[in-house]
Amino acid sequence: MGTLDGKVAIITGAARGQGATEARLFVAEGARVMLTDVLPQGDAVAKALGDLAAFAKQDVGSAADWERIVKSTTQRFGRLDILVNNAAIYRMRSLLDTTDEELDEITRVNQRGPLLGMRTVAPAMRAGGGGSIINISSGAGLRGVRNMIAYSTTKWAVRGMTKCAALELAPYRIRVNSVHPGIIETPMLEENPAALNQAMVRATPIGRIGQPEDIARMVLYLASDAAGFITGAEFSVDGGGAV
Repeated sequence: MGTLDGKVAIITGAARGQGATEARLFVAEGARVMLTDVLPQGDAVAKALGDLAAFAKQDVGSAADWERIVKSTTQRFGRLDILVNNAAIYRMRSLLDTTDEELDEITRVNQRGPLLGMRTVAPAMRAGGGGSIINISSGAGLRGVRNMIAYSTTKWAVRGMTKCAALELAPYRIRVNSVHPGIIETPMLEENPAALNQAMVRATPIGRIGQPEDIARMVLYLASDAAGFITGAEFSVDGGGAV
């Protein structure tokens, strides 16, 4: 018996990195998964997972795309139980160097995307008797960080909207929690200078870089019935960086 037997999930940003790892783990635990991304590589990830997975291209900042994804997921798999709002973009920019265009782009994906996702999946989850929404925030959504003000702003917003949505959706047995990764070995780190990444690893008490599997295992727990009494909470998966 898998931890997620019988459950259906949407995972955004699932073409690579954390999202792809989450999708593989969910399928291994018995879930049927709709992978979405703007990157077409997600199709190959889904095909490798077999009949329990499918891929659809999605702009998470588009309300119409969200309606299409939820409809196609429920039509294909019959229900919807889990949403993982994983899609995000990152730019290393200071306050004074952040352009209006960069701010709008990051906000559209990282902040508008999760809000639209929660709003769109809630009716389907309510019809099915409940569900679990996991919003991927960041350690930068827990504390101030230099030179990533737009990214950090959106990740603080994800943390806040998680708590608001948890209160509003609890009567429908829909749980909403946030996960706050530290430095994780994904393509997103390519935006940083190598010296910065090395310094971040040295500052991590556990003394290593995190792996996508570290995040996926926490997401799996929150998606499962084992976390049935947890909502509105935030979970740091950062090797002790928030201590």
